[in-house]
Amino acid sequence: MPGLSGPHWRRVMAALANRDARTAYAQIVLGEEVLPGVKEQRRTRAIAVLLEAGLAEWTGSKGLEASDAVFRELLTQQPKRQPKTGVDRFLRLGRIDRYPASPADRRELLGWIVAQAIQPGEDLSERQVNERLLNYADDVVLLRRYLVDFGLLERTASGSSYRRPSGESTS
Repeated sequence: MPGLSGPHWRRVMAALANRDARTAYAQIVLGEEVLPGVKEQRRTRAIAVLLEAGLAEWTGSKGLEASDAVFRELLTQQPKRQPKTGVDRFLRLGRIDRYPASPADRRELLGWIVAQAIQPGEDLSERQVNERLLNYADDVVLLRRYLVDFGLLERTASGSSYRRPSGESTS
């Protein structure tokens, strides 16, 4: 891969995906002879792939050695995780990890959930609401209660169905 300096994860993975290079790397790590019985051209190419990837290096007295630093260097190249923003701060894999303490943040999270789970104008039974809310939390009773308390979900007077309030904005 031209233009890259130092190890690059794609180059390392490509080297390890190559059967000859992978075998040669294992033999170098174990201090064995590299690809004995293989034609010189294949052996030379496998070694060249390892050298280009930074997985092996020539040393004066010992010949080829596995690089001690390549994986450490690759790990330092990884981007830092960006802090989560918005409702993502309270979700893990799309489910509620924790409820926000701030009422404004809690309303934002609940608004997002109701917008995802229930379409405007839909009339749903309690069972249907619970099934949909199960995608976001294990305690659907608590979540349903929060949605009602925050005015994001209305229960009919008979208690037979739930719907989003008409004219309600989730943001």
